[in-house]
Amino acid sequence: MRHKERHRSERIGWLRAAVLGANDGIVSTASLVLGVAAAGAARSDVIIAGVAGLVAGAMSMAAGEYVSVSSQSDTEEADLARERQELATDDKAEQAELAGIYIARGVEPALAKQVAFQLMAHDALGAHSRDELGISDVQRARPVQAAFASAGTFSMGAAMPLLSVLLASRSTLATVVTGTSLVFLAILGGVAARAGGARTTAGALRVTFWGALAMALTYGVGALFGAVV
Repeated sequence: MRHKERHRSERIGWLRAAVLGANDGIVSTASLVLGVAAAGAARSDVIIAGVAGLVAGAMSMAAGEYVSVSSQSDTEEADLARERQELATDDKAEQAELAGIYIARGVEPALAKQVAFQLMAHDALGAHSRDELGISDVQRARPVQAAFASAGTFSMGAAMPLLSVLLASRSTLATVVTGTSLVFLAILGGVAARAGGARTTAGALRVTFWGALAMALTYGVGALFGAVV
């Protein structure tokens, strides 16, 4: 029976987009509502700004991820098309190239040639895409998946500080939004680090620090602008 293993690298495609989306949703929305609140805006205006930020941010994340990952996908497809052409016109040279890769990794020359021959007989393009180009099915670029993951997690992240605004009074809004957002960021950082096999504490602290810095700077800008106006 074949032993089935699951590796954390299999999650890299959706995990990166999901963590980026949720983190950006919390930080950008919390910073936005804090900046508007610090400028002396009414509570209703703060809520409107937060909702607008959620919608605009989710669409921006989806579009940005789709365009970015599509560029990666286009590059991969171009490399694969070139590899197909080379296999069709000179498969012997490609077999020798594949054997050379295995020899460079420490395989005996005779065995490397045998392995290259058998792999190319089974799936020539798959062998070259994996071992020559470094393109695997697990880590292939998936633009639509990345776009939906980023937009969805951004919306969920942005909803957290917005919920805090709805529950807090005008006098406690800044304190409640800041406190809850930092807690959410710490949880996100810890969960993301655990999913990726890294240290939970380090991941939580890293995300929380940069979120706190962004909120502090935005609040300061809002307070300064409100004082000047």
